[in-house]
Parts: sequence; structure tokens; C-alpha cells
Amino acid sequence: MTHQHHYRVDVEWTGNLGSGTDGYRNYSRDHEIRIAGKPVLAGSSDPAFRGDAARHNPEDMLVTALSTCHMLSYLHMATVAGVVVTAYADAAEGTMATEGNGGRFVEVVLHPTVTIIAASDPAKAAAAHDDAHHACFIANSVNFPVRCEPRIVVEPGIGSGE
Repeated sequence: MTHQHHYRVDVEWTGNLGSGTDGYRNYSRDHEIRIAGKPVLAGSSDPAFRGDAARHNPEDMLVTALSTCHMLSYLHMATVAGVVVTAYADAAEGTMATEGNGGRFVEVVLHPTVTIIAASDPAKAAAAHDDAHHACFIANSVNFPVRCEPRIVVEPGIGSGE
């Protein structure tokens, strides 16, 4: 049975500098992203497109969504596989190509470093990434490759008898 989940995001452009969009350089790309019950996110475009580097941009948020979705899926899959994870960090990278007025992401590569206890199986920890990739809602929704290049670190001591 299919279950639908709905998400509401309110976005408001706050970059009118007094003359609206009467010229490409005459307005700011600043905006606010509001989700009920959560802190407001300050958004803009990428600095390459006249945005504010101090604010979140859609491209960063897309890579973030893929990274965090994989992480949350991975933690679940690791638990199911009996792998005890004590730390997880990712240095995800996205590549976007532009041409004329358009562009698209061509790839995102996740570089998670996962620390597990010594009593856990590193092979199962590595295999859980493939399961996580297939379970990730966001990765299943994009039309470009999302690759995962994980590194598994076995924590000394815990569960190893040291």
C-alpha cells in the first residue's frame, strides 16, 4: 500500500532593494525559508549567481539533503545488520554543470566515515551503505548519479576485549 507524506515549505523573497527586478544587478537574491515549528533559514543564490555566500543556497541544500538522507538510512540499515555505529561524518560533494541560462547536477559523491565498535563486522558495515542508498528517499528522487565512497573505521577497545 502506498502512503503519501506531505511537506510544506514557505519561501519569501526578501531581496527587493527598492526597484524590484528592473535590472539583473538591481536586486538581491536573499530569501527566507520557513517550515512550521523550525528555525528560519536564510537563503540566497550561489555567489556565482550574485548570491550571498553567508546564506544557504539551493545547491548546497540539495547536496545536504542527499547526505543526511543517506546517513539516516545508513544508521537504520546498520542497526538492522547488527552493526554498532559510534560516529558518522560525511564530506559530500556535488557537481553541477551550467550552460546558457540552464544547468543541472551531474553527480553527487558521498564520502562518509563511519566508526563502528570492534565487535561489529566491517563487511556488514560497508554493505549497509548499499542498502541505505536504495532506501534513501532523496537519492531515489533525483535524475543524476549519487555515489557513495565510504570509509569504515573500527574503534579499538569497545567489544574487542582490549
